[in-house]
Amino acid sequence: MTIDTQSESTEPLTERELAIIAFEANWFTLDEDRHLAIRARFTCSVEEYNLELNRVIDHPAALVADPLVVRRLRRQRERRRRQLIDGTAAGEQG
Repeated sequence: MTIDTQSESTEPLTERELAIIAFEANWFTLDEDRHLAIRARFTCSVEEYNLELNRVIDHPAALVADPLVVRRLRRQRERRRRQLIDGTAAGEQG
Protein backbone atom coordinates (compact mmCIF):
# COMPACT_ATOMS: atom_id res chain seq x y z
CA MET A 1 0.00 0.00 0.00
CA THR A 2 1.45 3.36 -1.04
CA ILE A 3 0.30 6.82 -0.14
CA ASP A 4 0.29 9.37 -2.94
CA THR A 5 1.81 12.46 -1.30
CA GLN A 6 2.63 14.02 -4.67
CA SER A 7 -0.96 14.25 -5.96
CA GLU A 8 -1.42 17.91 -5.04
CA SER A 9 1.94 18.95 -6.45
CA THR A 10 1.35 17.23 -9.79
CA GLU A 11 -2.11 18.69 -10.35
CA PRO A 12 -2.15 21.29 -13.11
CA LEU A 13 -3.38 24.79 -12.49
CA THR A 14 -7.00 25.58 -13.29
CA GLU A 15 -7.96 28.14 -15.92
CA ARG A 16 -8.77 30.61 -13.14
CA GLU A 17 -5.36 30.10 -11.51
CA LEU A 18 -3.63 30.59 -14.85
CA ALA A 19 -5.72 33.72 -15.41
CA ILE A 20 -4.60 35.08 -12.03
CA ILE A 21 -0.95 34.59 -12.95
CA ALA A 22 -1.52 36.19 -16.36
CA PHE A 23 -3.30 39.14 -14.71
CA GLU A 24 -0.40 39.65 -12.30
CA ALA A 25 2.00 39.62 -15.25
CA ASN A 26 0.37 42.60 -16.94
CA TRP A 27 -2.23 44.39 -14.78
CA PHE A 28 -0.03 47.50 -14.63
CA THR A 29 -0.36 47.96 -18.39
CA LEU A 30 -4.14 48.27 -18.16
CA ASP A 31 -5.93 51.62 -18.18
CA GLU A 32 -8.02 50.74 -15.14
CA ASP A 33 -7.61 50.57 -11.39
CA ARG A 34 -6.18 47.24 -10.21
CA HIS A 35 -8.90 46.72 -7.58
CA LEU A 36 -11.68 47.42 -10.07
CA ALA A 37 -10.08 45.08 -12.59
CA ILE A 38 -9.87 42.32 -9.97
CA ARG A 39 -13.54 42.70 -9.05
CA ALA A 40 -14.59 42.75 -12.72
CA ARG A 41 -12.43 39.86 -13.95
CA PHE A 42 -12.52 37.50 -10.99
CA THR A 43 -15.87 38.45 -9.39
CA CYS A 44 -14.50 38.47 -5.88
CA SER A 45 -13.26 40.98 -3.34
CA VAL A 46 -9.66 42.12 -3.38
CA GLU A 47 -9.11 40.31 -0.07
CA GLU A 48 -10.42 37.03 -1.50
CA TYR A 49 -8.28 37.55 -4.61
CA ASN A 50 -5.14 38.09 -2.52
CA LEU A 51 -5.79 34.92 -0.53
CA GLU A 52 -6.25 32.98 -3.75
CA LEU A 53 -3.17 34.60 -5.30
CA ASN A 54 -1.02 33.53 -2.35
CA ARG A 55 -2.31 29.98 -2.65
CA VAL A 56 -1.65 29.96 -6.41
CA ILE A 57 1.93 31.21 -6.21
CA ASP A 58 2.71 28.48 -3.66
CA HIS A 59 1.47 25.78 -6.08
CA PRO A 60 4.42 23.97 -7.71
CA ALA A 61 2.81 24.17 -11.16
CA ALA A 62 2.78 27.97 -10.94
CA LEU A 63 6.55 28.06 -11.45
CA VAL A 64 6.09 26.11 -14.65
CA ALA A 65 3.36 28.45 -15.88
CA ASP A 66 5.33 31.68 -15.45
CA PRO A 67 8.50 31.43 -13.35
CA LEU A 68 9.44 35.11 -13.54
CA VAL A 69 6.07 36.39 -12.35
CA VAL A 70 5.73 33.76 -9.63
CA ARG A 71 9.21 34.42 -8.25
CA ARG A 72 8.56 38.18 -8.30
CA LEU A 73 5.28 37.72 -6.42
CA ARG A 74 6.92 35.45 -3.86
CA ARG A 75 9.70 37.98 -3.29
CA GLN A 76 7.18 40.81 -2.87
CA ARG A 77 5.17 38.75 -0.40
CA GLU A 78 8.27 37.90 1.61
CA ARG A 79 9.34 41.57 1.62
CA ARG A 80 5.90 42.63 2.91
CA ARG A 81 6.02 39.96 5.61
CA ARG A 82 9.46 41.10 6.76
CA GLN A 83 8.34 44.74 6.84
CA LEU A 84 5.30 43.78 8.88
CA ILE A 85 7.40 41.82 11.36
CA ASP A 86 10.07 44.53 11.57
CA GLY A 87 7.45 47.26 11.87
CA THR A 88 5.59 45.41 14.62
CA ALA A 89 8.81 44.76 16.53
CA ALA A 90 9.88 48.39 16.17
CA GLY A 91 6.46 49.60 17.32
CA GLU A 92 6.65 47.49 20.46
CA GLN A 93 10.08 48.88 21.40
CA GLY A 94 9.22 52.54 21.12
